[in-house]
Amino acid sequence: MDILVSSLGEIIVSLKTAGQVFNNSWFFTLPPIFYFLFKIFWLDHIRDAYAGAATWVLLEIIAPKNIEKSPKPMESLYASFSGVEKGFTTYEENVEGMFTDYMSLEMVSNEGTVHFYIRVMKKHRHLIEANLYAQYPDVEIIEVPDYVDNFPAVMPNAQWRIWGADVETTKHVAYPIRTYPSYEETVTGTMIDPLAGLIEAMGKLGPGQHSWIQWIIAPTSPKWNSTIGKELAEKLKGKEKKKENLFEALVKDITDVLTNIFKYLSGPIEFASEKKKDEQPLDTRLSPMERDVLKAVETNLGKVQFHVKGRCIYVAKRENFDMSLGVSAIWGAMKQFGDDNLNGFKPEGESKTSKHYDIFKKERLDYSQRKLYRRYKSRSKDGFQTVMSTEELATVFHLPDMNVLAPSMSRVEAKRGGAPSNLPIE
Repeated sequence: MDILVSSLGEIIVSLKTAGQVFNNSWFFTLPPIFYFLFKIFWLDHIRDAYAGAATWVLLEIIAPKNIEKSPKPMESLYASFSGVEKGFTTYEENVEGMFTDYMSLEMVSNEGTVHFYIRVMKKHRHLIEANLYAQYPDVEIIEVPDYVDNFPAVMPNAQWRIWGADVETTKHVAYPIRTYPSYEETVTGTMIDPLAGLIEAMGKLGPGQHSWIQWIIAPTSPKWNSTIGKELAEKLKGKEKKKENLFEALVKDITDVLTNIFKYLSGPIEFASEKKKDEQPLDTRLSPMERDVLKAVETNLGKVQFHVKGRCIYVAKRENFDMSLGVSAIWGAMKQFGDDNLNGFKPEGESKTSKHYDIFKKERLDYSQRKLYRRYKSRSKDGFQTVMSTEELATVFHLPDMNVLAPSMSRVEAKRGGAPSNLPIE
């Protein structure tokens, strides 16, 4: 009993001591905690409110039947949309929740019928339509209801199953993926549409099966290329500036003083001069493959860049759920955008709706699936974001040409024409 009383007394004394420490240091410890709570909860709240207050439209893009263009014309659309980027004041960001406008590029297969959608703020609708009509005069653009509203508010449930993941890059975001210029045949010069395999895979889905691919894009700030992008280019050139940690620098200086203190006391101080390395020319220092990678990175950085959030989701009735069609085939088709020497796509681990441990496995799986589904429906940019240029975006989302023979593709059957000039005018 005495031991128990003694232990309780020690605990009370420890708590009093901790309380005194907190009372004397709260003004140092609480502000950082409140700052992070502010950043996580408050900013998320006001940004969601800002996005929710905007009027959004979903535009279905129906390609002309006899289109014979490469993905390049789509670059003009993305370059034009980059004009929405602007700087915000501290008040606008932290009080009003303002952020750079974005749009969502979506490829959707509803039971094998493939559709192309662009979801954008209503105020930017004319910008999208003007650029698409300029490059594809016979394209058809229709405002349609949001297809996600045709599905249950919460999934998975008793009738529906779901599998999905965010899209992550295999390397540093400044490395480009394989883009459409590299899809051209070297012998005939024929353009192979980069989306052909993906559209074919999505067109194989059957009744009760749906596959959705989403690319949410927002232009980067002008200084992105000069910081993150340039750092990678300098690293590839062997000119990376080593960032020395403040603590490491302090330890290095103290060690230098202690090891040379007696030498300095007995004679004059001599500072060691830095030896300049004899740098070889870049052409001889890099292998042919390294030179090609450096060229690809620098060429890609010369184009307009976008922050990109990618997601893939497969939704199906429980009796029709087929991993081989809805998951393996789609992600297999996504791998064609990859280059082992540059970059590629893979499912992001934390967002992937599959769990490997048995502890609360079903509960954890349901939670991750519902979170991913909720973020897809709201077009949230939460989670991993990569960076892609206009050329990369044109590769992964463009109007397929006539060589894509998937019967499930929606096409404009008749060519639009102007009214005859001799119509009677009353």
